[in-house]
Amino acid sequence: MTLTILGPLVAGGERLPLYSSHAQAGFPFPAADHVNKHTSFDDLFDIRAPHIYLVRIEGDSMQGAGIFCGDLVIVDRSLYAEHGDIVVASLNTEPVCKRLHMRGPDVILTSENPQYPPRYVLESDDLMIWGVVKHSIRAHENSPNRSER
Repeated sequence: MTLTILGPLVAGGERLPLYSSHAQAGFPFPAADHVNKHTSFDDLFDIRAPHIYLVRIEGDSMQGAGIFCGDLVIVDRSLYAEHGDIVVASLNTEPVCKRLHMRGPDVILTSENPQYPPRYVLESDDLMIWGVVKHSIRAHENSPNRSER
């Protein structure tokens, strides 16, 4: 898996309309009279700069968690990583995005794809947690299924 760190997000983004009705698949656009309030990505994704940064994911090891190749993940470096969190980390200087498991003294980094075995972190390994993944963002216009139409 390859990660591309795109850098920190800055607070104070533009406020966009948030519609109060749910959009049904096939519904062309929400009506203007359903605008409930204006919000920003800062509010939606709980962005607390400078602790938040973006990472582009390469590879398929986290697809079971809904994180696919090319997705952006929003990572919060101010959170303490706990058992079960998806983290961005450095394992022996290799950047990884994995689920963190802590069982007694054992630390295990697992993929969300059965093709990849769990990685037990050994005493001789150098593990540095860079942050906890809070959200993922996917661009649908370039999805693999689009070319099949």
